[in-house]
Amino acid sequence: MVKEVVRIHVLVTSISKKIPLLQAVRRAMQKIGMPGILIGADRNNSCIGQYFVDEFWPMPSLEQFTVEEFISICRQKRIRFIIPTRDGELPFFSSYRQVFEENGIVVMVSERNAIETCLDKLRFYERLSAQGFPVIPTALSLEELNDGQYVVKERYGAGAKHIGLCLTKEEANWHAKKLEVPVFQPFIAGTEISIDLYMTRMGRAKGAVARKRDYVVNGESQITTTIRNEKLEGMCTAVASYLGLYGHAVMQAIIDREGQFHLIECNPRFGGASTLSIEAGLDSFYWFFLEAQGRNLDDYPFHRSPKEKRQIRHPADFVIDW
Repeated sequence: MVKEVVRIHVLVTSISKKIPLLQAVRRAMQKIGMPGILIGADRNNSCIGQYFVDEFWPMPSLEQFTVEEFISICRQKRIRFIIPTRDGELPFFSSYRQVFEENGIVVMVSERNAIETCLDKLRFYERLSAQGFPVIPTALSLEELNDGQYVVKERYGAGAKHIGLCLTKEEANWHAKKLEVPVFQPFIAGTEISIDLYMTRMGRAKGAVARKRDYVVNGESQITTTIRNEKLEGMCTAVASYLGLYGHAVMQAIIDREGQFHLIECNPRFGGASTLSIEAGLDSFYWFFLEAQGRNLDDYPFHRSPKEKRQIRHPADFVIDW
């Protein structure tokens, strides 16, 4: 009698046009020898990502599900691993992370408290500055900041959304009127750096890769280059450890002209250009699958690429028979 191979499926949510991310997840599945398919979900029935997964799930908004209903669908689809990719989904998955695990489904998401801190820029500043981390001052009014030039952004969610940069006091107040819940920060000139890192289930840093944001469009790096800055990477992993992050996260920081660090924010998920860090050795999805199957990551060391790497993101054509 031939024993049936148990197929373990992976769900990636809000796939949109995140083709490099999907390809990275697929490579990790192949690397670990996972006998299963890649399922992609998105609210947009016409999203481009559906052509790069094995099965597309036109998933309604998470607000329409109870956790029991969502788990029931996952069981029907034999989904054992979930990778959320949008800020708005993280509170749902983090709230029920334990419930998912009790039902044999592992989600690459941090605990709710860590997610709420990262998605609230004021709370992020208050918690980290109290611990002595060099985080950029963040306030609800300009009067709380020193004179100079300012950055105005939404308090909650992705920082690049409707951001105002290098503004005068008058411009900052005007820009704030266009936002839902604005916060103000001093504008600091310098080099913008993203730091990708992976935190294990035991709360330890597996590795970190810093990269310079050479060319940014709508808050996402179109050209990014890895750099070596162990001091900055060490600070970011200390922040991640303090916050209790799990899985892949991306810190944003500025190195000013004096070489001082200014931590801006943390995205507690895989970022748009984070695939470069995988190329540099930060094998986040592979490590996630290993840990979820009970493997000890100490047996799988982080080998940082000896050469620095540059990533250029560009549109490409994909032709299929129709």
